[in-house]
Amino acid sequence: MREFAAMIIAWQKLHGRHDLPWQHTRDAYHIWLSEIMLQQTQVTTVIPYYRRFLERFPNLAALARAPLDRVLELWSGLGYYSRARNLHRTAQTLIAEHAGHFPRDVDAVQALPGIGRSTAAAICVFTHGSCHAILDGNVKRLFARCFGIAGYPGDAKVQAQLWRQAQLALPRQEVEAYTQGLMDLGATVCTRGKPRCAACPLNRRCIAYKSGRIAELPAARPRKTRPQRRTQMLVLVHSGQVLLEKRVASGIWGGLWSLPEIEADGNIRALCAQRYGAEVSGHEPLPTIAHGFTHFKLDIEPHKVMVTHVIPRAAAPGVVWLSLEEALGAAIPAPVRRILAAL
Repeated sequence: MREFAAMIIAWQKLHGRHDLPWQHTRDAYHIWLSEIMLQQTQVTTVIPYYRRFLERFPNLAALARAPLDRVLELWSGLGYYSRARNLHRTAQTLIAEHAGHFPRDVDAVQALPGIGRSTAAAICVFTHGSCHAILDGNVKRLFARCFGIAGYPGDAKVQAQLWRQAQLALPRQEVEAYTQGLMDLGATVCTRGKPRCAACPLNRRCIAYKSGRIAELPAARPRKTRPQRRTQMLVLVHSGQVLLEKRVASGIWGGLWSLPEIEADGNIRALCAQRYGAEVSGHEPLPTIAHGFTHFKLDIEPHKVMVTHVIPRAAAPGVVWLSLEEALGAAIPAPVRRILAAL
C-alpha cells in the first residue's frame, strides 16, 4: 500500500491540479466553503460561485450575520440548496460555540451541519495536514476499479469495504498531496465514462483495467423508476412586475422564492383574488418545463396570469412583487429562472 500512495503523490506533483482558487491556503473558511460547494458539483461549475461567494462573504463572521435569503440568492443555480442552509447554520454555530474557529478534531468537524465523514476529513487534511482518509464519489470509483471492489458504492457493505481500503492506503506523510491526488485522478483520469487509463499511474496494478472490467466497476445504482409528478405554477404579471412567494424551509427548494403553485383543477381567478388580492383578466399556458430531482421527476406547467388590479392590503408575509430583473436576481430555483427568463 505504500507504493500505491507513493504513486498517487508523485503523479499529483507532476500532473495534478495546482491552480484551483481554494488551493495554497490554510484558511479553514475557504477550504470548508470549497468542499461544500464541490459536493456533487463539478469544479468548473463551482469556481465562479466560489469567487462570488467570497466577494460577498469574505469571512466566517460575514456569512454568519448575513440573512439566509442573501445566502440562497448567491447559491441560486448551484442546486442542492440544503448545502447553503447548512453552510449558514454552520457559520452561526462556529461563531456561537467555537469562537469563530473550526475545531481541529475531525469528529467535531463532522458534527457540524452538512458535513459528512469524507468532507470532515478533507477539511482537516487541507487546513492543518492531519492524517484522515477521504472517500468522495470520485475516490470510491477509483478504489472500486483499482482494487476490484464489486457492487454499488452506495450499498452499506460495499461502502464499508471502500472505507477499509481507504484507511489501509492512507500514508503517514504528504497526506495533502495524496488526498489532492486522489481527487484529481478521480475527477480527470478515472472518470465515469471514457476513463483515460493509459494516462493513469495505477494502470499496472488496477484490477479493473487488467481484467477488462472498467465498464462494470463500480456497479451502477440499482435502477428504480422515479415517479412522475406535475404541478402548475402561476406567473402573475402586473405593471411590469411578477409575484414571488417564499417556500417553507423544509422540502424541495426550501426557503427559496418561487412562483405560486395550484392544483390541476384549481380555480386560478379565485386563488389569485383570495391569496394575493389580485384581479385577473385572463391567463395563458406557457411551455411545460421538465425538471429532475434525485427521487422523482417534475413537469411544471406554467401559466402567465394577467393581473389588472391589486387590492391594497397589508403586505402578506412571504409574498413580494418584483420587476423581472429583480426576480431573476433573487434566490429562485433553476426551473423558475427558466420560466421567468423566457418571458
